Amino acid sequence: MSRYNWSHNAYYHRLLMRQLPEPCTRVLDVGCGAGAFAAELARHVEQVDAIDRSPVMIDAAKRATPDNVGCILGDVRTEPLPEGAYDAIVSVSTLHHMPLDEVLPILARALRPGGVIAAVALPRHDLVREAPVEVIAAIGHRVLGIAFRIFRARGWGSWYAVEATHDVMPVVLDPPLTTRQVRAQAASILPGARVRRQVFWRYSLVWRKPAQPG
Repeated sequence: MSRYNWSHNAYYHRLLMRQLPEPCTRVLDVGCGAGAFAAELARHVEQVDAIDRSPVMIDAAKRATPDNVGCILGDVRTEPLPEGAYDAIVSVSTLHHMPLDEVLPILARALRPGGVIAAVALPRHDLVREAPVEVIAAIGHRVLGIAFRIFRARGWGSWYAVEATHDVMPVVLDPPLTTRQVRAQAASILPGARVRRQVFWRYSLVWRKPAQPG
């Protein structure tokens, strides 16, 4: 691993935090990994349910999160989720591990009316349509990596340092869908969903569940 690497997942935590609705009391973190984002969420909401199908990740999440985070070992596609229970459902680099046509309806049912699904995940390379973004990402990754390393060396915070559990996290080297394909699938399942290509090898998906009539 290059000494100038940094966590793209952590970089997008702020984007997801901005999507949380008001009020926001209970949040589901899908594919919580080692619990870094669940711990951040726990400082802003009353209850976080953090689910991951990796025993190694769940053990790490239990050690990293406070008491208002419930860590669940399981697959969100088969774990019984309470219907309409969540104000927000978030996910960091997990959706590309699962078929969207299976997981998005499950998440939509677990969300309360007016609640928000907010996720970032990895898209398949689409150089024909996204070549400029890829060039910017490659340059930006290196420049920011140098800057963040300097900041950390001077004691100015963690600045998106790669987590110690990074090497044991499940990785998909070739995500199945391009951003364009994700956008098309999401639109058919979650009308009104916004899917955008982000710079550092992620797409974002944001959907607000319609409020109940009356």
